[in-house]
Amino acid sequence: MDYAVGRLISILYRKNQVYLNIVLREYAVTSAESPFLLYLYKRDGISQEDLSAYLVIDKASTARAIQSLTEKGYVYREKDETDKRRNRVYLTDKARSARRGIDRKLRRWSRFLTEDLCPEVSDTVYTALERMVEKVEHTDFRKKWGDKQ
Repeated sequence: MDYAVGRLISILYRKNQVYLNIVLREYAVTSAESPFLLYLYKRDGISQEDLSAYLVIDKASTARAIQSLTEKGYVYREKDETDKRRNRVYLTDKARSARRGIDRKLRRWSRFLTEDLCPEVSDTVYTALERMVEKVEHTDFRKKWGDKQ
């Protein structure tokens, strides 16, 4: 079978963005900003550069998102003590107090996606997606395909 997996993943991604923009409105956080906040919940104080690398988002987009979250009172930046060229990003008390509500809304989306699937199918889908992500993260696309059509 010739499945259009990318199309299906793209639809899920876009619908997730719509969902996030609706449910995070009460926090004034957008779907574009939410990945930064979520990763900072795990790695508070990470460098802005490492945040970009982890999220696979260019440095300019990261800078804009962090600036917006700063203006909204969710994060602040400080220069790295050992390397003044690097900015470290930290959560504020406002961000910490919003965490439980934001996490709850994200879990609701995951439950919605899988509510009609039996646990075995849900696990299989998750494992398959993890493998796909791992594969693309370890592929040099220029080397693999280059200018080939």
